[in-house]
Amino acid sequence: MGRSDSRTTRVEFVLDVICAASYVAYVRLERAIERVRADGGEVEVVFRPFQLAPDAGFTGEPLLEVLAERFGAHVVAETEQAAADALDDGVTLDYGRALAADTFEAHRLIASAAARGLAEPMVERLFRAHFTDGLNIAQAPVLDRLAAETGVEANDASAAELHAELSRIRAGGIRSVPRISFNNGPTLTGAQPEKTYEKALRSAGTTP
Repeated sequence: MGRSDSRTTRVEFVLDVICAASYVAYVRLERAIERVRADGGEVEVVFRPFQLAPDAGFTGEPLLEVLAERFGAHVVAETEQAAADALDDGVTLDYGRALAADTFEAHRLIASAAARGLAEPMVERLFRAHFTDGLNIAQAPVLDRLAAETGVEANDASAAELHAELSRIRAGGIRSVPRISFNNGPTLTGAQPEKTYEKALRSAGTTP
């Protein structure tokens, strides 16, 4: 049964594409959005950039080595558990292949895709490129290939505007992701269950 109104629910999703929790949250949110849209609901998703590792390099060092050096050997067991848990959502977190990467240009590509109405598939492709395919998403040739796969002609969003947006997000007190808000109201942090996202979407879509 369709909804009784055509109110558009605006979802703001603060994320980084090297964040496993953001990836899982994205997959769960998208499934909830699909159900709402199938019922006639209108949902607009706006992605906001955040950099978990703004000092990351561009050469693509093995991620597990970088994490172990920064946080200690115990991180290997933690990533193994995270990967096992993510399989329940159909998400492959292949930390053995993943490469540490600066994400500024990836976020610029998301903005470029958003200008063309392709932000959602672009975000999914970047997550998969990093966590499943072992691609270095800091490198321009890789991003160009992913853009072409998704139908984005060029990574032409303003770098200055992206710097300003990253600064605005930080100035707003956000220190971790994912962070998802609905019609500038309820905000959910961390990877929540699909049903939680669906409830938030439907509630936001019917609130006057």
